[in-house]
Amino acid sequence: MDFDAVLEKCGNFGRYQFVLLMLYGYTNILSSMHYFAQTIISFTPDHWCYHDKFANASLSYIRDIYEQTENPHCTLLDDIIADRPVIADVGDCREWIYAYDRDYRSVTTDLNWVCNDAFKAAVGQSLFFIGSIVGTIFFGFLADKIGRLPALILTTLTGATGDFLTSFVTSLPAFALFRFVSGLSTDTLFYLMYIMVFEYLSPEKRTFGLNIITAFFYCFGLMMSPWYAIWVGSWRYYLYIASLPALIVLIYPAFICESAQWLIATERYDRAVNCLKRVAKFNKRKVEEGLFLQFRSYYEQKMVEEAKLNTNKDTFWGMFRTPRLRKYTIILLLKSMVITISFDVVSRNMEGLGASPFVLFSLTSVMYIPAGLTIILLQNRIGRKGMAFSSLFVSAIIVTITGFLIAFLERGEENTILLAVMVGLGRYGVIVSYDAEAQYAAEFIPTTVRGQGISNIHVIGYGFATLSSYVIYLARYFKPLPSIVIAMVMMVGALLCLALPETLNQKLPETLKDGEEFARNQRWHYFPCFSKERKDKLEQENTKTH
Repeated sequence: MDFDAVLEKCGNFGRYQFVLLMLYGYTNILSSMHYFAQTIISFTPDHWCYHDKFANASLSYIRDIYEQTENPHCTLLDDIIADRPVIADVGDCREWIYAYDRDYRSVTTDLNWVCNDAFKAAVGQSLFFIGSIVGTIFFGFLADKIGRLPALILTTLTGATGDFLTSFVTSLPAFALFRFVSGLSTDTLFYLMYIMVFEYLSPEKRTFGLNIITAFFYCFGLMMSPWYAIWVGSWRYYLYIASLPALIVLIYPAFICESAQWLIATERYDRAVNCLKRVAKFNKRKVEEGLFLQFRSYYEQKMVEEAKLNTNKDTFWGMFRTPRLRKYTIILLLKSMVITISFDVVSRNMEGLGASPFVLFSLTSVMYIPAGLTIILLQNRIGRKGMAFSSLFVSAIIVTITGFLIAFLERGEENTILLAVMVGLGRYGVIVSYDAEAQYAAEFIPTTVRGQGISNIHVIGYGFATLSSYVIYLARYFKPLPSIVIAMVMMVGALLCLALPETLNQKLPETLKDGEEFARNQRWHYFPCFSKERKDKLEQENTKTH
């Protein structure tokens, strides 16, 4: 009587799971507002150096004057003669005129982080991702020591505290410090809740339930965030909205249980049984006491046998000892770097496209829904490698086209709509890549090192994402440059996917030895959707190999 068997008796898709999925949805809203808070608070409107002659001038007049200069946003004028600008020989801007979008004050306008100081917002974003690396390691360790649920509460409150304290800053050091604190919860906030939902949910409902909830609730959080910001009118007040709802996690223990798998792994069998009894009561199921005794006896005996054998000596670093596994591990790490920075750049690069970045960000966030449905419908049809390759390859083409359109299209309503559509398609592609990547890695990494492997791959990806704000900063020199750079990165990532083995319909590796021999007979151009006969042949050959 293992955990899944007892959970089925207690109910693995009942009222308890409904409540669990709703709280998971709420966590997705918190996660979306937290992850993209930096984007919302740092949107920078059109701006120009202040001149006394612009005291009562309209924004359109000011824009027309500065459009005659090479660098409209940061050129200091000496005078204006016959509607012609006279550029000052020396000096930098110290005061600016801002064309506020719906009267919203961002951190860049409030602290004048524009022109020569525009890099300061990027520094804050970099520290945010450095914090995510530290937080993933620290809270991952903490979750193993004190449990998933307490670690979830602590990481959520830590991130919210970072956002709340950021709202009071007036200098770069303080901003960078509190963005680091905020970043500590970036990954753990989401995946610790994901683990608990995954464990208590019916295996048949996991893919559908988790992806649908993520798609709709994460999408809702992103679509509403810009309008919350506009409603309150200030980046400081927006951070209150993004942080204070996190206090709701304090009541999570009243509705959900600790991770049963963690309780079992740490030999807390009484608490694991109590959790299962609580699930059964919530789902109005009657379960005999003898079943729980069998459950406890099963794991106690299993622990004794494992202690005698003591065969689990595999570590993550062992994946680098053998040639095939080493190659695939390096590719997975590179793929995580490519996908994470691509996702971040494409999702944040909303300025200078002719439309309000608030509207553009909100409308293109709806792509989370079709992206989630795409994974549900296609991942088991075209395979993991097919999904990874095609999503990155198509996204690279879309982002490349978007870059050329930004470079050569003139401003106009029709062109703005076209660019918005292309940005939306680009976000759709990177969302599919990002969401599908986790399952692909989890299936390929051997069971004995899966937890360590996924954690390390996440950390490497977030480490590389520290560069995303600087890629976006390249638009200061040439507007389409971020799109061009990230399209090249995605194309490299798509080609790397071809070197990985397909995991769909394969016996997944359990040990490092299995990982070295995994899919040895596959060719780089094998996709299960193209040839059923070939798929059956490979399955038979792999079965013989195992």
